[in-house]
Amino acid sequence: MDRPTRARGKTEFGEVTRFEVLGPLRVWRGEDELDLGFPQQRALLALLLVQAGRPVPTSEIVETLWAGRPPASAVNVVRRYAGTLRRLFEPGLPPRATGRWLLRRAGGYVLEAATDDIDLLRFRDLTERGGRAAVADPEAAVRHFVAALGLWRGPVAAGIPAAVREHVRFAAVERELVRTTQLAADAALLCGQARQVLPLLRRAARREPLNEPVHARLVLTLAACGLQAEALAAYGDVRRDLAAELGTSPGPELIAAHTRVVRQQVWPVRENRQVWPVQENRDVRQREPGTRVARPAQLPSDLTVFSGRGTELDRLTTLADSAAGTRTPAIVLVSGMPGVGKTTLAVHWAHRFAHRFPDGHLHMELGGADPAGAAEPLTEVLRRALSALGVAPRRMPDGVDALAGLYRGLIAGRRVLVLLDDAAGTERVRPLLPASPGCLAVVTSRSALSGLIASGARPLRLEPLSPADAHTALARRIGAARLAAEPDAAEEIIARCGGLPLALAVVAARADSRRDVPLSAVAADLRAAGGVLDAFSAPGGTSDARAAFRCSYRSLSPDGSRLFRLLSLRPGADGTLGEAAALAGLPVRRTRVLLGELTDAHLVSEPAPGRYALHDLLRVFAAELTEAHESPAEREAARNRLAGRAGGGAAPSLSCHSF
Repeated sequence: MDRPTRARGKTEFGEVTRFEVLGPLRVWRGEDELDLGFPQQRALLALLLVQAGRPVPTSEIVETLWAGRPPASAVNVVRRYAGTLRRLFEPGLPPRATGRWLLRRAGGYVLEAATDDIDLLRFRDLTERGGRAAVADPEAAVRHFVAALGLWRGPVAAGIPAAVREHVRFAAVERELVRTTQLAADAALLCGQARQVLPLLRRAARREPLNEPVHARLVLTLAACGLQAEALAAYGDVRRDLAAELGTSPGPELIAAHTRVVRQQVWPVRENRQVWPVQENRDVRQREPGTRVARPAQLPSDLTVFSGRGTELDRLTTLADSAAGTRTPAIVLVSGMPGVGKTTLAVHWAHRFAHRFPDGHLHMELGGADPAGAAEPLTEVLRRALSALGVAPRRMPDGVDALAGLYRGLIAGRRVLVLLDDAAGTERVRPLLPASPGCLAVVTSRSALSGLIASGARPLRLEPLSPADAHTALARRIGAARLAAEPDAAEEIIARCGGLPLALAVVAARADSRRDVPLSAVAADLRAAGGVLDAFSAPGGTSDARAAFRCSYRSLSPDGSRLFRLLSLRPGADGTLGEAAALAGLPVRRTRVLLGELTDAHLVSEPAPGRYALHDLLRVFAAELTEAHESPAEREAARNRLAGRAGGGAAPSLSCHSF
């Protein structure tokens, strides 16, 4: 809540008193500067000013003034200092009168003042106004931020003892000043007024030589002012300082700023016109009078060895085109089993057709397969998206609904590609979907997300690679000549990987790192490990088929998990609903529901109506789980139930389903 603004002029106790703490500590009565007395008395006043309007306990005052070694008379000394300051501010104050500035409160003291009486309160008020204007009117925001920073005259509370200035309260105010400088730079870059904030950024960078966000904005602002050489030199300076002082390299934000300058993606201000890039991956375009929105470029890197999938890419293009022809937002769902290459396909397609979306590309990782099972809150996902669209943190509302409303409003009427990667459920996707035509959302998920399809999403189920595409993918990774030299071994490797891109990538990486080892030896290793998934796990766990499968398995219900495990006991690759019910010892009706759950999770496929199949590697995974969770007696009972059903002749013969 804003503090009341006291009118300038005289009060019943004389001229209005003004306090300054954003620099040398000063107090004015009218045009006269007051002598604030002893250093510790000045320190008491400074401590009360940086917490104006809030009671400061006497214990905190004593701790601050004497740095943990107070004399026995400390409380009396504080009382005496407070009385002296009170009489200094209000010389006509009658004896024992309470006064209006420095008051006793709850075992301590409080300095009561209006916004205009203390430079720190005026600074905070102007900063808040700038934050409110940042999205809709960045030019007004710049004016407020610059006015606020104009009150900054030097180190906070300069002139008080150095030991007192190390108190956390003064450090917090210094951080406020730095944050406002960053907000000013963001708004200025957004509306092409970089020159207005450059002196302020230079000053902040001198005071914060290792603050990477400040230096990242300085680099961009220098480039926006046409000082590209100085921008590159500034980056070099902070990089050397980080190495010398902290032994570290620049972080992502600073590197991104440098990259934009090197690529000349920050246009100098000309004739007072707006500049395009704002921060990392932000190119700004005017959306409508008074509103400017950043142009994000967040697509992950494309896979350099991507190959094949021509049919799927064409299908994705067709789905996107057909969805774009409607009056509703276009949504395409790419789903499939773990490790089948959903994200890789979506990212590759997005790079090929990025030109169709000139207003930007957003990428949001939803963490559906997070091995820790703790995906990032939707509020944080939305905040990152809004940040990429140029919204300052202080301008972001609270709550998913409010954040989603602002997000949809910013991309409405624009052509933006939104890649929502690894979604665990429909409700986690809905707040992130565009609400107007012109945008395309590509969602990847291990689940079928039937609720999203019911809402109009166009589905693309991704299957394992065909033998031809798998051969091409392996050749791209380890060389076509090597495959041609050992065609039988290459064919066996491809078959044992079951067309799963993740498995192929792991095996190819191992083969490529040991080029002296023949492919026949690699195939022999896979053959020997046929009953376990160890051969499809890369060192360090970065690519691990077992871990990928486990993430999907963990999402199942207890009954669904048990049925998945028991399906590994059935010889052959596919079977019927009745056989699955017999294995689990459950009614057919209940088993049908559970098979639907497994199918939705893409842990089981339905290659033909009424027939259910496990991918070869998923069968191995299920067998590992069965060994761990089912006792020998339970496994034997399941086999006996299946054999009893088969002996009755009720089940049709099983065929071997090939992937």
